[in-house]
Amino acid sequence: MADRHILGISGGKDSAALAVYMRDNYPELDIEYFFTDTGKELPEVYDFLGRLEGYLGKEIKVLNQLRDFDYWLKMYNSFLPSPQTRWCTRMMKLLPLKEYIQGMLDQGDEVYSYVAIRADEEHRVAMQSESAHVHIKLPFREEGIDKEGVLEILESSGIGLPDYYRWRSRSGCTFCFFQQKIEWVHLLEQHPDKFEEAKAYEKTAIEAGSPFTWSQGESLNELSKPERIKAIKEDYERRKRSQSFKKPQNALRQGLDQYVDIDDIYGEDEGNGGCSICTK
Repeated sequence: MADRHILGISGGKDSAALAVYMRDNYPELDIEYFFTDTGKELPEVYDFLGRLEGYLGKEIKVLNQLRDFDYWLKMYNSFLPSPQTRWCTRMMKLLPLKEYIQGMLDQGDEVYSYVAIRADEEHRVAMQSESAHVHIKLPFREEGIDKEGVLEILESSGIGLPDYYRWRSRSGCTFCFFQQKIEWVHLLEQHPDKFEEAKAYEKTAIEAGSPFTWSQGESLNELSKPERIKAIKEDYERRKRSQSFKKPQNALRQGLDQYVDIDDIYGEDEGNGGCSICTK
């Protein structure tokens, strides 16, 4: 029987900042870091995890290595996940986490799980456990750390943001259905092989009778046509110009503070409704 302290890393900025914060401010805690791998993450995510491991001085344990996206897609008869049927989050993120924690509970351990929900995210709720021996901790909310504070932590640590933030606002699968259309265009430009893989999954799913496409209202084949790409980019640039007039510039912080949050530009909740386990 022991106290176990765990912290999930999504590959996003908030969970990375929380890991840095806990390492720097609570060095007496023997925190176990973990990452639930879907098998379809961006290369930039793995690069970022490597940088983070170097700073933490600890290995980030990888969960879910045997049951990746392809495994579960077969189980669901090639039906794509969607906002209506989010089996991807349920089976590739939540299930491995529950199994990980259950192994500790079976040993009689007390589990303290640290979740990266910020002080400025009053609407977000952490996943609760049915066990009285699992304790959810929200250090950022309890200590008043908001989005700007997260950026400050990453900047001062020297880790910085994941490289994908140059063109995308979320971690998680390369073909996450919560992506904005401009992020699909950017995926096509940055990782054309990943875009083609997503198209192939979509084609197979449609042929199998799936009612869903990755991007709402159109297939990736339609979205990737030159005239459609041009329209999506023009709309994005128009929105970005409008957003730049609204966002105050901090002359003292010209680094991470100036990154573009694509969901902000589209007036969406951060993560665009995506699960915090995936996006944060």
